[in-house]
Amino acid sequence: MPDLKDFASLPRHVAIIMDGNNRWAKARRLPSLAGHKAGVDAVRAVVDGCVRYGIESLTLFAFSSENWRRPPAEVAGLMELFMLALRSKVKKLHKHNIRLLVIGDKSHFSQKLQDKIAEAEQLTANNTGLTVNVAANYGGHWDILQATKALALRVQKGDLKVDAINEAVFADQLSLAGQPLPDLCIRTGGERRISNFLLWQFAYTEFYFSSDYWPDFDRAALEAAFADFSQRQRRFGKTSEQVEAENDA
Repeated sequence: MPDLKDFASLPRHVAIIMDGNNRWAKARRLPSLAGHKAGVDAVRAVVDGCVRYGIESLTLFAFSSENWRRPPAEVAGLMELFMLALRSKVKKLHKHNIRLLVIGDKSHFSQKLQDKIAEAEQLTANNTGLTVNVAANYGGHWDILQATKALALRVQKGDLKVDAINEAVFADQLSLAGQPLPDLCIRTGGERRISNFLLWQFAYTEFYFSSDYWPDFDRAALEAAFADFSQRQRRFGKTSEQVEAENDA
């Protein structure tokens, strides 16, 4: 098992597009919900791995704003699974000093689910370890649009001058405000797209694509992603020579 010293660098913030639950279930001739249930176990393994390696933030794309288009029975099952996970997992997260946040348009969820989300967030609000962000009914377009509307309202009220709006002010209105930008995005399932996830935040994110279906993505797979990330040179618009000179200084 690798140790911290085995990685040249590690991400502060990891984002994951958890893809492949349905295909995992289909390959086993199981109902789609069985794949989603198996995916919950993979979440536990990845959370444990992020805690082990001192990752600050983990953002999981659990349910996109487009996923409402799925068959009604599957959507209903996902909502029940979300509620069940909140009931059974949050106390353990709290015990391990993990903070839970749910990002996205929560107004579309049932009042019962909204209340459970609020209860979980309140319980873990003061925890100082890993922050786990669950993106549910989330879309990058929605995130940018809600931030724009919030700033427009402040301008309309006279609380903010248009000329005072810059990237930092805008970012403070986004769902992940106050957290480091994602350094690494992992997508499982073999697809190579970002599917309307964290569009603003991904400007300089490194991407790692795994052919594993999400239920098969375990600690070893996470460590392989970290090993790949640690070999990358992140230039942020600079030349390789500039980055190397700064590292040698």
